[in-house]
Amino acid sequence: MTACKGTARSGALTSSAAARHDAGVRIVVDDLSSPEVVALVRLHLAGMRAGSPPESVHALALDDLRGPEVTVWSAWDEAGLLGIGALRVEPGGTEGEVKSLRTDPRHLGRGVGRALLRAILDHARAEGLTRLSLETGAGEAFAAAHRLYASEGFVDCGPFGSYTDDPNSRYFTRDLTGREEPPDYWAKSPR
Repeated sequence: MTACKGTARSGALTSSAAARHDAGVRIVVDDLSSPEVVALVRLHLAGMRAGSPPESVHALALDDLRGPEVTVWSAWDEAGLLGIGALRVEPGGTEGEVKSLRTDPRHLGRGVGRALLRAILDHARAEGLTRLSLETGAGEAFAAAHRLYASEGFVDCGPFGSYTDDPNSRYFTRDLTGREEPPDYWAKSPR
């Protein structure tokens, strides 16, 4: 995976895909310095650890989110922090991984996760990435996330990168080149 060109670690916006305003929501590249963002990352990690066995938790810790191969976004409105999301791209690569997409529980159902995911997709396209993939939990607690990813064009796939088969994980991918045809889930079955 390639490093995100022009990624700012200071929170400054570096491209049109780095900032997004959806229905009063402001999405910015985040440097993980605000107490609100740090608290939400910790809440995310605690939630992942509570819902999955330790060997099945693949969420990035705060220090890992600060790595040079990761760009983090935060979503805000006049009430404060709404959510976070990240994109990891390895140096020299053309594929990215969506990480740490989390909405503050007080703002669930407002489209925050969708807005963050779309900002990540916009950035990935602007950087010339060809594919985004992700790992998430497989249980009922993750059903809303599964629906979100499917509604944004992600399809089920097998483990990718260093992931292995895990009954507690579900994997999704999305082609960004426009060359792959998505599966036709709505095709009528023969009678």
